[in-house]
Amino acid sequence: MTNESTKIFGIRAIIEAINSGQTLEKVYIQKGLKGQLFSTLNALIKEHSISSSHVPIEKLNHLSKHQNHQGVVAKISAIAFHSLESILATKTTNSLYLLLDQVTDVRNFGAILRTAECTNVDAIIVPNQGSAPLNADAIKTSAGAAFKIPICKVNHLLDAIYELQAEDIQIVSVTEKTDNTIYDIDFRKPTALIMGSEHKGISPSILKISDQKGKLPLLGAIESLNVSVACGVSLYEIVRQRSLT
Repeated sequence: MTNESTKIFGIRAIIEAINSGQTLEKVYIQKGLKGQLFSTLNALIKEHSISSSHVPIEKLNHLSKHQNHQGVVAKISAIAFHSLESILATKTTNSLYLLLDQVTDVRNFGAILRTAECTNVDAIIVPNQGSAPLNADAIKTSAGAAFKIPICKVNHLLDAIYELQAEDIQIVSVTEKTDNTIYDIDFRKPTALIMGSEHKGISPSILKISDQKGKLPLLGAIESLNVSVACGVSLYEIVRQRSLT
């Protein structure tokens, strides 16, 4: 549970935090909240791609311990997120990025961060909405990797993928909706690997624009792997291929 020192209450306080460069994990907004000051805050939330959700006042009262929250409570992020532009500015001929589509379990997120750091992934890219929060549980499960690997939040993964493709980075989706396995794919080039949630997999719109699709062979009766395990297997196939060059 996030402690009180990592929360900000009140519209003006949160506006000032954003303007001063503070990285916010998420902003909780009371349903139906209106007014000029709120409009200013809402514009800043969109401009800075900050995750937000509209919640009942009871949720805000619980988060703030009934302090004067003015209809808004924000959680301060434990780390600073990177922009996609800054990440691509350091692209090399061997760059490796990991995109997570609809991965919402914090422990899976943390485990993926740990494996990504161990396999020299250059950056993790996640959507601003519908992704697991980088909270205390995720950070603990990552064994500190959350502080070592750049993490980028984007408004839309599709837009990020188009930007990656414009930089000649191949987009590879790990999905069972293909006849190819990940072992059929050449990973010895700049690559962005995409993993989806266990329940929904990768979004059809993302699969449609992917350059490559590969699955992991499943030889038993169970139809899927845990996403963090599947991610680890896939990343180490990339390590294996690149170690041969």
